[in-house]
Order: sequence, then C-alpha cells, then structure tokens
Amino acid sequence: MKPVGQRFLMIYAGVLTAVFAVTVLSGFVQAPRAMTLEQLDVQRINVREPDGTLRLVISNSDKTAGIIIKGKEYPHPDRKAAGMIFYNDEGTENGGLIFGGEKNKDGTKESHGHLSFDAYEQDQTMALDSHQEGGTRYTKLQFNDYPDYSILEEIQLMAAIKDLPKDQQRVRLKAFFDQHGGPTPRMVLGRGSDNGVLLALNDTQGHQRIVMKVAPDGTPSLQMLDSAGKVTGELVPRR
Repeated sequence: MKPVGQRFLMIYAGVLTAVFAVTVLSGFVQAPRAMTLEQLDVQRINVREPDGTLRLVISNSDKTAGIIIKGKEYPHPDRKAAGMIFYNDEGTENGGLIFGGEKNKDGTKESHGHLSFDAYEQDQTMALDSHQEGGTRYTKLQFNDYPDYSILEEIQLMAAIKDLPKDQQRVRLKAFFDQHGGPTPRMVLGRGSDNGVLLALNDTQGHQRIVMKVAPDGTPSLQMLDSAGKVTGELVPRR
C-alpha cells in the first residue's frame, strides 16, 4: 500500500493535468469573438445568425451555393458565378449579386452583372442586368409579378423530369405553368442590343400598354396599346 502522502500527490497531479487539458482544449473549441486582419483570402464565406440560420454567402464561382430553401440546398441548374447570395430570416434565398467576364479563346469579349431581389419562396421581383457578348450589349431594369406557390414545387418538378427528352420536359413545364401561373413582367427599362432604349409598362397579364422608346436612329415615340397589342394612341415627332 502506498503512503497517504504519495497517493495525495498522485491525485493532486491528476487533477492539475485534467484542469490543464480542459483549459487548453477549450481554447481550441471556442472561436475568438473579434478579430482584426489586414487581408483575408478565402473561396467562400457563410454569414449566419446566432442560431445558425444562413443569411449571406459570398463565394467564388466554384463554391457558389445552390438553391437554398429553409436551410436545405437543392442543385441550381446553371449558376456558376462569383458574387453574393442573400437569404431571409428563414434561411431561404431572396436575392443576390453575381458578376463575371472574360475574353474567350476566339477573342470575343464577355461581361455580365446581375442584382436581384426575390418574392417569398419565389423568383426575382426586381432584377438589374448588364450583359455584353462581343459587340452585342444590353442593360435592363425589370419588375415582375409572381404567383403565391412555392418555387420548391418547380424545383421538385425539374428534378422529376430531368432525365426525360427535352421536348417532353417542355411539355411538362408548360402544363405546370398553365396550372400554377408563371412570372409576369410589369415594367422594363433598358438599352437593347440594337442600341435603342425603351420603357415598357405592362398590365397584370403582362401585355404592353404603354411603350416609350428612342430608336437607334434617335427617333422618339410614345405608344398606348390595348390588351391585344393594337396601338390605340401614339405620339411621334412631326415630319
């Protein structure tokens, strides 16, 4: 049997070792509450609420997020761009800013930028776009109306039909939008690829009702149209 003093020293040493281990490990586990850096190189940053809800993703083109709805991520069909994606209080995408551009191997210059804000669990109610491909350019600001169904229904449909032939996919999508409704453009302000500029105001069915434009040759005009697209009033320069 070991003397009492020796056993006490062994117990005391064990306690000190445990306390030291806990202190060191807790230092690794607890993230610093504040940090100041001169420069930070990353491929992606996720900004979250204290409860873990995702509110913002900043990323390069390779690490861009898919479509996230209430914290669950679904594949995006074609998003491959650097930028920022915004999320609402429920962790659902509700807008973003993406951008890019390059000179292709054939020398064609490309540039694009996009800023948009979404309806609740839907797509873009407001979008600002700028695009260049070679000598073709357009820039536009567009407002859209959207029906109240969740975009998750459309995502689930796309996943279900992704292996069908393209013509069958189009038929299924058309049937879906005929039943559920789709986006309705309400206003477009932009510079077209023909170098003209236009402001179009649409009714709730998406029909142009007022069109103000300046043609590429500089000729201005203002037209009022009925729901069938027939011009019912027009203001043009005197000849």
